[in-house]
Amino acid sequence: MNWRGLRIALIGPLPPPAGGMGDQMLQLSELMRREGAEVTVLQTNGPYRPPWIAPVRGVRAAARFVPYVAALWRAAGSVELFHVLASSGWSWHLFAAPAILMARIRATPCVVSYHGGEAGAFLARSARLVASTLRNAQALTVPSGFLQQVFGRFAIDSRIVPNVVDLTLFNAKPGRTSKAPHVVVPRNLESIYDIPTALRAFAVVRQRLPSATLSVAGSGSELVSLRGLTEALGIGSAVTFTGRISREQMAALLAAADLVLNPSTADNMPISILEAMASGVPVVSTSVGGIPYLLDHGRTALLVESGDAIAMANAALRVLQDELLAARMTEAARIEVQQYSWPHVRVALEEVYEDVLRSERARQPAV
Repeated sequence: MNWRGLRIALIGPLPPPAGGMGDQMLQLSELMRREGAEVTVLQTNGPYRPPWIAPVRGVRAAARFVPYVAALWRAAGSVELFHVLASSGWSWHLFAAPAILMARIRATPCVVSYHGGEAGAFLARSARLVASTLRNAQALTVPSGFLQQVFGRFAIDSRIVPNVVDLTLFNAKPGRTSKAPHVVVPRNLESIYDIPTALRAFAVVRQRLPSATLSVAGSGSELVSLRGLTEALGIGSAVTFTGRISREQMAALLAAADLVLNPSTADNMPISILEAMASGVPVVSTSVGGIPYLLDHGRTALLVESGDAIAMANAALRVLQDELLAARMTEAARIEVQQYSWPHVRVALEEVYEDVLRSERARQPAV
């Protein structure tokens, strides 16, 4: 496929907050431009203008929606392809669906990429509406076999295009050099990521390894309650809440880490785990959603049940106290993560784009 000069509208959220679909949107725009594509970015989570309307729910929705639809109209008249990054809930209805319908109205081919570990619950409520909307798109992609199976249960076909990780920024590192273990939780401070379970697990780890420290790398609404929990657990002095950090800062944090904990209660293919794998950091994660499609228990990571702080602590101690186990898992993960590099992901994405554009050209009447 010839990327040079290809005009693409990439539609979705951008950081902040860091991580997830926003990081994918940012990385894809950068990578496509390096290939020579002309990328128009339409951000669905931009700042409210004027800023004073941000606390006013009904008004702020309208203030964001109207200019968004206008931007979709303009973009659809100047690009060859819409690529919409979508997720569940109101984000689908307010941003993804209008973009898909605008593409249909203006006869612009549309690819939809769905992200998020809560697809099953969302489709259980809204499958008929989602399927109806997707009939206006030319292709649906998902990053994992997990989501492909979820959509398949609702008779919605999809193709797998994995998430991409920047292996030039996140690199495997040499073995541990510090005797003071450094544990990192690279998730935002929201209920879906269950940071309290990671804190309780870390409190158990500290009983065996008193020099251990923990960094929680993310922002969110639960900061105050989580700080209170660290004090109640007696680990306040050993825990750092980094707040929102850039991809470069995350790479530096992982370079200094001995273990990553992922305590989430719902997940698909978290970028934070791909970055840990690429950085040569062993992972202990819950086994929810798409995680078992990404991580192989005992080979590339250790997996535990969601909400089980004791199991997470025991798995963390195994990794931190068994350097051979940690080394075997990180080497296997380093090999596994290569399939999520841009050269591999680009091939899968190119196939989707080529099929969509070829199909659209075939439908156009000959001149």
